[in-house]
Amino acid sequence: MSERLKPRVFRADDPLLMAAPPPSSIEVDPLLPEAEVLRRPAPKRSGFWTLFWGALFSLIGLAVGVAFYDFVAGLIASYAWLGWTAAILMGIVVAGLLIFALREVAGLSRLQQIDGLRSEAEAAWEAGDRKKAAAVRTQLTALYRDRPELDRARALIEERAGDSPDADALLILLERETLRGLDAEAQDAVKRAARNVAAATALLPVGLLDAAAVLYLNVKMVRQVAAAYGGRAGWLGSWRLLKQVAFHLAATGAIALGDDLLGAALGGGALAKISRRAGEGLVNGALTARIGVAAMEVSRPLPYRALPKPSVKSVAAAALKRSPLAE
Repeated sequence: MSERLKPRVFRADDPLLMAAPPPSSIEVDPLLPEAEVLRRPAPKRSGFWTLFWGALFSLIGLAVGVAFYDFVAGLIASYAWLGWTAAILMGIVVAGLLIFALREVAGLSRLQQIDGLRSEAEAAWEAGDRKKAAAVRTQLTALYRDRPELDRARALIEERAGDSPDADALLILLERETLRGLDAEAQDAVKRAARNVAAATALLPVGLLDAAAVLYLNVKMVRQVAAAYGGRAGWLGSWRLLKQVAFHLAATGAIALGDDLLGAALGGGALAKISRRAGEGLVNGALTARIGVAAMEVSRPLPYRALPKPSVKSVAAAALKRSPLAE
């Protein structure tokens, strides 16, 4: 055993008692880069490749147009009625393509409007700016002016907006009155999709059909969630939303779903323990619920502040416990 140390007496000016210098007094090499220097700027798009792809698609379109013109002209020269019939059919196709393009552009514009509104609302929350919050209210009212089911919410906001002296109170009022019902509608879409995915995975015997059905149901769910919040997602809009959802899941580390969460949410159905396909259906359904919750976050015009963000566990449990696969 070591010898017990005896008490000692020190002088107040003993150098051994001097505290070590604080970390801030340590000299830093001025040549070392600061943290912000390490952030690389986004790569610039090459003007040459933009010109190249534009020229390539223009050339393909020109070749298709000239080929069809020669086709129709040859038909008119040989069989006039057949050529004019082909020209009319082509006119209908071109008109349909133009309408499709306009709808896609309008859908993308609508989604961008919702993204911009959410960014402005977040900035108003952080800054506590009443004027910015009032601008958010104006844009939100314009966004849902064609939704008659929100007439009562608009009337309540108009009545109580004067009693909201600061930005936080006004934004809380907007979120609670406007988005409570829309959140419920979006959650219903997510629950339906989760049940349908679970059933499709368990019932379809071919893996390729299974994957196609799951992809279709997930895309349909994302579009329905966006529509609940006022987004009009076409094909390009759906692709944009899917990318946003994927980035959101990757950023939050919420791609994988553990067995512990699945078991806690579903309670471990007897059928899932017996049938491998039924178990896979429950897993895919729970993953669909997770994707749906992420879609709600990226489609919502206001961030979650006053209302609680839905839990993946609760949404998956509510959706899949009603499924026969979980019983």
